[in-house]
Amino acid sequence: GDKAFAQFLTDEIKEEKKIQKHKSLPKVSGGWELEVHGTEARLVRKIAGEKITVTFNINNSIPPSADDETQEEQKPDEQEPDLTSTPNFVVEVIKDDTKQTLVLDCHYPEDEVGHEGEEESDIFTIREVSFQPTGESDWKDTNYTLNTDSLDWALYDHLMDFLADRGVDNTFADELIELSTALEHQEYIKFLEDLKSFVKCQ
Repeated sequence: GDKAFAQFLTDEIKEEKKIQKHKSLPKVSGGWELEVHGTEARLVRKIAGEKITVTFNINNSIPPSADDETQEEQKPDEQEPDLTSTPNFVVEVIKDDTKQTLVLDCHYPEDEVGHEGEEESDIFTIREVSFQPTGESDWKDTNYTLNTDSLDWALYDHLMDFLADRGVDNTFADELIELSTALEHQEYIKFLEDLKSFVKCQ
């Protein structure tokens, strides 16, 4: 059984490498620096008196496909639909002269992705906003967290503009999907390779 499994994985890795769009990770325009730690990625950008970091994790970032039934009937030579990774991402804005960090929790609404030609709508939304003490990795549940579900639209628009002024806009969000998808695929191939070594190990 293990032999057949290893052979299957070898073929699978070959196929995945064939359809891999990016041999190296795509860049995000606008002077963002990328750090990757396993499945977590962080983009950092410094502008006058501020540091902006965007963090996301590719785990569970691929939305479940809506039509599971059709997968069964798929002919083997048909191209599988492209999987797109749309991770939640957290934007932190740190001002040099304050001890606080503004944290905005953003995500891609499932029904928004891929509606071309509509009026300029945002491809991502802000879910929650809070202040966190700068330099502390753990979020404090005791800090007030603003949930945007019941938010005044004018305030919400200002928050979106605030992000856009710092380079977090639709273009950024598109490029983040591209980057995340490439990263996810790279990690998937690495996982298959690790699995193959594991299965072959006696």
